[in-house]
Amino acid sequence: ALWLIYLGITVTCALAYWLGGMTMFDAVGHAFSTVAIGGMSTHDAGFAWFDNPTLELIAIFFMIVAGINFAIHFTSWKRASAQPYFRDPELKTYASLLLGFTVLTTIALYLNGTYDSMSEAARYGSFQVVSVMTTTGYSTAEFALWPGFIPILLICIAFIGGCAGSTCGGMKVIRVMLLYRQAVREIQRLIHPHAVIPVKIGGRKTSPAVMDAVWGFFFLYVSSFVMITIALNGVGVDPVTAYAAAAACITNLGPGLGEVSSNYASLNATAKVILSFAMLMGRLEIFTLLVLFTPTFWRA
Repeated sequence: ALWLIYLGITVTCALAYWLGGMTMFDAVGHAFSTVAIGGMSTHDAGFAWFDNPTLELIAIFFMIVAGINFAIHFTSWKRASAQPYFRDPELKTYASLLLGFTVLTTIALYLNGTYDSMSEAARYGSFQVVSVMTTTGYSTAEFALWPGFIPILLICIAFIGGCAGSTCGGMKVIRVMLLYRQAVREIQRLIHPHAVIPVKIGGRKTSPAVMDAVWGFFFLYVSSFVMITIALNGVGVDPVTAYAAAAACITNLGPGLGEVSSNYASLNATAKVILSFAMLMGRLEIFTLLVLFTPTFWRA
C-alpha cells in the first residue's frame, strides 16, 4: 500500500510538471527526483534552468508532501479523510517551521536588497527554504551568495529535515521536538526538583527508552558531523567548505557553501571518500551503519 501511495504521488507530480510546462522527459525525471528528495536534474543548471514560478510552486508542494510521514498518507488514503494531516503533532511542527523560516528568509532577503520586491524575495526564499529543510537540494538561486545570516541558517535547518517516515534526510522533526521538550523539562525540574514531569507528544507520554534512543542518536549525529568536518579540514579543505560539505552530506542535502556551493568537483579524492561515507551514514541514520563496525554484531 505504501508503495502504491509513493507511486501515485510520483505519477501525480510528473503530470503536474508536464501540465506546468515541462517536457514529458523532464517531468518524469524531476518527479522521481522530487518525491525521492534526490534533487538531481536533467539540466546542468538544475531547477533554475526552467525559471518558471508555476513549476517552482509545484515543486514546493510535492517537496512538502514528500517530507510528510508516509504512514499519514496511508492513513488518510485508507480513511478517505484529510483529518490525519491535521491531528499529527509532528506534521503541525513541520509546517510551522517551514512557514516560520520562509517568512524570516523572505524578510531578510528583501531588507538586504537582494531582491527588489517582496514577491520576488518570497518566490526565491520560499523555494530555497523548502528545498533545504526537506533536504531535496534543488536550487533556483545561488543561496551561498545571499547576504547576512541566510546561508548559515539554510545549512542549519537541513539538520532538522522532514518528518519521520518520509524520504527526507536530517535528524527528523519528531526527534527535534523530543529534544526540545526534554530541555524544557530539565529547566522545569530545576525550578520544581520533586515534580514528576513527563515528556509528551500529542498528549501521549514518551517512554524513557525512546528518549534514551533519541539522545543516543543526537550524540552520534553531532559527533559524526564534527569528526567529518575535522577530517575534511585535515585533508586540505578550508573550514567553511569543510563545515558546509559535512553538513550537506550527512543530511543528504547536496549543495553547500564555499567550494561546494555548486558541485564537489574541486575537492580532492580523500575528501570525496570521506563525504561518500558521510552520505551513507546520514541516509542510514547513523545506527544502521555504525552497528556494522561493532564486534558484538558479528559475534551474535
